[in-house]
Amino acid sequence: MAEFLQGELIERVDFSEELGMFKFRIIDGEIPSFTPGQYATLGLEGDDGKIIWRPYSIVSSPYEKFLEFYIELVPHGKLTPRIWRLKVGDKIWIRPRIVGKFTLNKETKKHLMVCTVTGLAPFLSMVRTQKYELEMGKLDSPHKFLILHGGSKSWELGIYKEELTELSKKVDWLIYIPTVSRPWEDQNWKGETGRVDELVRKYADNNNFTYEDTTGYACGNPDMIKHVKEILKRAKFPENRIKDEKYY
Repeated sequence: MAEFLQGELIERVDFSEELGMFKFRIIDGEIPSFTPGQYATLGLEGDDGKIIWRPYSIVSSPYEKFLEFYIELVPHGKLTPRIWRLKVGDKIWIRPRIVGKFTLNKETKKHLMVCTVTGLAPFLSMVRTQKYELEMGKLDSPHKFLILHGGSKSWELGIYKEELTELSKKVDWLIYIPTVSRPWEDQNWKGETGRVDELVRKYADNNNFTYEDTTGYACGNPDMIKHVKEILKRAKFPENRIKDEKYY
């Protein structure tokens, strides 16, 4: 196994000044094997010549020929300002081991997924993977996903909002609910409003995602995660069926 892999930026879509999609191909090699929900570690050289590394959850499916990331710019961070300067054709370092335990619990068939902005990434990887496996005949019985996706404004949810909205219209195993917490700054928004954690009980109850047969997941903002875990515990979800991944 090579010490580091090199990726080439093949596509970039900016959703706002601080949020975007970055898609990389592996140069002279294969994409490392991974399970949907895991994260890769990306790196760029700093001013001192040393590589600055940070982990990012993968949006893409293992069946896709690229690694895709939903990244938020941290203005005073060490790595993301460098990522923001990348243009198509530029290179990045990728550690060959992809790791993480925030993966699908296959002991249940229902999955209640709550996320803020870029916290969608692991869930989207899971959804894309199930879609491919159904198309390939690798999966007889689909898992059911209820995804609650929150942002301040709708454009923060990027192209992923359209991807999941369209898929949810075509299949019966996905429910996708985007919500914005600052609708007064998003005058054309017609969907749900409010913080994403405030919608958990409403949509879980309305769609019968209960403690009896569902795993709950929360990914993104630590305060949201804390609140969602409290809600799920009050709803009698056992601790071993509550999973979280904090983004700082």
